[in-house]
Amino acid sequence: MGLVSRDTAGKGLVLGVYSSEKDDGAAQFTSAGDAFDRLVSGKLRALLSLCGPPLKKGKTRIFHGLHQDFPSVVVVGLGKKNAGINEQENWNEGKENIRTAVAVGCRQIQDLEIPCVEVDPCGDAQAAAEGAVLGLHEYNELKQKKKPVVTPQLHGSAESQAWQKGVTYAEGQNLARYLMEAPANYITPIKFAEHIEQKLRTFSNVKVHIRPESWITTQEMGAFLSVAKGSAEPPIFLEIHYLGSANTDDSPLVFVGKGVTFDSGGISLKPSSGMDAMRADMGGTASVCSAIVTAAALNLPLNIIGLAPLCENMPSGKANKPGDVVRAKNGKTIQVDNTDAEGRLLLADALCYAHNFNPRAIVNAATLTGAMDVALGSAATGVFTNSSWLWTHLYEASILTGDRVWRMPLFEHYTKQVTDCPLADVSNIGKYSRAGGACTAAAFLKEFVTASHWAHLDIAGVMSNKDEVPYLRKGMAGRPTRTLVEFAARLSQDSRNAK
Repeated sequence: MGLVSRDTAGKGLVLGVYSSEKDDGAAQFTSAGDAFDRLVSGKLRALLSLCGPPLKKGKTRIFHGLHQDFPSVVVVGLGKKNAGINEQENWNEGKENIRTAVAVGCRQIQDLEIPCVEVDPCGDAQAAAEGAVLGLHEYNELKQKKKPVVTPQLHGSAESQAWQKGVTYAEGQNLARYLMEAPANYITPIKFAEHIEQKLRTFSNVKVHIRPESWITTQEMGAFLSVAKGSAEPPIFLEIHYLGSANTDDSPLVFVGKGVTFDSGGISLKPSSGMDAMRADMGGTASVCSAIVTAAALNLPLNIIGLAPLCENMPSGKANKPGDVVRAKNGKTIQVDNTDAEGRLLLADALCYAHNFNPRAIVNAATLTGAMDVALGSAATGVFTNSSWLWTHLYEASILTGDRVWRMPLFEHYTKQVTDCPLADVSNIGKYSRAGGACTAAAFLKEFVTASHWAHLDIAGVMSNKDEVPYLRKGMAGRPTRTLVEFAARLSQDSRNAK
């Protein structure tokens, strides 16, 4: 089939085909694929059989000129038809296959510079929408030459509600990706806060408070302020109240995010190689704020509060020095033995403040430690929690989203390493330095938590994507935004069932 002129390109179409389970190798189309093949009098099936062996998972073939409404059709392999939860991988393999396949197909349509693509729901329209919207996203705000914009749409109307839910989930993650990828001179603390405020402006049940440095001072957040004082950019404490429950007095889920919009390491300066990636050191705040924007868009029936201490960590004559002692909001003193372990200082004060709201649960997210990346790489977010109930909800949510979590230890063994401190109540690094660095960081945070349901998500390992997640392009990943949204949705369902 010949190539279609781009001026008359019309719509592209992405259709799924399952791996053959029979020896004859005949294509096993989805329902949408079967319907389209009938529409073109069996030509699609005939062409596929002429092209060689059946399509493997994530592989594609493009056909042109089959139908006037869809001049370009991409057929993509979905893997096994009945793939479900893979106990070894801790995710729903079928959903992951769909996300990957649809993303690959949509990118091929984009390469053809076709402005619109209809997407086969592949039996799970939410997963298909997520694959399309996540797969097409790319940060090119500051480039003169940009990739053509492609608008994905659902092929057919049977699963439109599930499709729209998937679009909303994916747009939430893309918001976090955008905020993380943007240069630090474009996303300063105040600009970050204003961007989120603008995203939430249309929701009548959301209140946004952008707290200035004077307010932070009155709250006696000495640990947070000690980090911020090294930079010329003033700190901001962003506070979001989403009142989705029918009873606005219901105890809220409190999200807390580490919001270091650029982390040089301070006086304990990082190596210059790769330091530019530290524009994304506010990935925790980007994820939790984007999750709240998504929850509001979905109108989830629960109350959520988002807390985001925002600042830069810079070296200057005013910056923290190794050995300095600062006082947190709860009165505990902290010996700052390494100024590059600054995220936990912000979180210490924010976690103390979170207890003011009688929280149902507190979940904080932070690109906290390189040790977490060493431990798990980009396979999963490390979760440290004092609550099996909370862990179960996070884990079950992650199976559905494919953005996995893995439980890590909160042993007293690690607590002793941060409380055995010569000058203060706690040290901001473990006394054995690098040993169990992610675990001692979590143990430090635990010193500022009294709530019985708290989880700390160390997202350092999942901050960026090279090629590990095939439906995300290279760059900042915005993980685990969708898992946080799904977790909140499950919590809201719990509330309904209880009533």
